Amino acid sequence: MRLIDPEIEKLRNMLRDMASLSEKSVEKAIAAFTEDRPAIREIFEWSEQLNLLHNQVSDLAVEIIARYQPVASDLRYIKSCFEISYGFSRLGRYAFDVIQIIDAFGSLFDCDTSEITEVGNMVKKMIHQSIDAYFNKDTSEAEALKGMDDQVDIRYMDYIKRIASMKRGDLRCAVALTLVMRYLERMGDHACYIGDSVIYVATGTKEYIR
Repeated sequence: MRLIDPEIEKLRNMLRDMASLSEKSVEKAIAAFTEDRPAIREIFEWSEQLNLLHNQVSDLAVEIIARYQPVASDLRYIKSCFEISYGFSRLGRYAFDVIQIIDAFGSLFDCDTSEITEVGNMVKKMIHQSIDAYFNKDTSEAEALKGMDDQVDIRYMDYIKRIASMKRGDLRCAVALTLVMRYLERMGDHACYIGDSVIYVATGTKEYIR
């Protein structure tokens, strides 16, 4: 075993913790929104924890580079940890943004959240697949994220067009749901960024899949 290996494994374990927490945060936020039940304190705490872990990952990655001067795939993997941990922290932040909608708008029980449920399921699948791709170093799963993200983008833009053409209706619901759709669209983007890192670690090229 090389001297650097335990440090890289430590990074990997920290990212596993972040992956689990970010996935849980997104799932909880979507469920809380669509079922109109408060969870703001819990998701805020998870978001803060993810931000703290992101800083710890960044500090450890810098320390490893300074101490061991890694090259090739080791260096690519360590550099990718910066971006991956940032992505996980942003997922936690967007989860918190989603749950704040309930706090800002009050009960949305009378709103039709079926589209949020559908797009939310698509985004949750993307996040899960991006995590699997990263930890399994599966470039085919990473590349497949582009097509999934395209579908989320289409659903988002179609929704925006429908809202823009509304002659009347519940403006409160429309604004709340539009905000959540935007947050879901951004979550999908971050799942793609994780996929980008899989390609980068495997090939050494910054060939973005989005």
